[in-house]
Amino acid sequence: MARLRAVSVLAIGAGLVLAGCGADQAARSGGTPTTATTATTTPVSATAATTEAPEAKPAVPEQLRFTAKTVDGEDFSGESLAGKAAVLWFWAPWCPNCQAEAPTIAEAARSAGDVEFVGVAAQDEVGAMRDFVRKYDLGSFTHIADTDAAVWQRFGVTYQPAYAFVSADGTVETETSQLEKDELLARVDALS
Repeated sequence: MARLRAVSVLAIGAGLVLAGCGADQAARSGGTPTTATTATTTPVSATAATTEAPEAKPAVPEQLRFTAKTVDGEDFSGESLAGKAAVLWFWAPWCPNCQAEAPTIAEAARSAGDVEFVGVAAQDEVGAMRDFVRKYDLGSFTHIADTDAAVWQRFGVTYQPAYAFVSADGTVETETSQLEKDELLARVDALS
């Protein structure tokens, strides 16, 4: 009997050691993980998804656990997007690609149905962000004034324009390269 317990303890210990072998080197060393890919997908944990009661709040992906101010000075919580399909558009007022893309974004947001759009502006002053929203008729959806780029960092965005596609089940896919109009509209349609 004592021999059986010793074998069981060894098997459990080996399982724990093997489970840690797949951990990211940066996470083990306390550093920040890096990636060379332009798109990442982060699913909500299976435990959170399977233990919810029907009336429980939806699980919140880590990237959406933030608060910020909008370009109009209002409070915004990323957690308000939990359980909803959403597109976060990362832009800067001075960016020529963002300026060229703005009419497409406005069109996509107006025709998105149940997909919520949120603009995440950075790399400039709030007044310039507000002027950009007015100039390109983007006032149909909320725009965050991410003056310290903290929200950009949460999604791994270092260049604009970029996008985060959030599905209602909490999966977040960040695209850090500019999308063509047809591809953007198809990605928005896929969320609804």
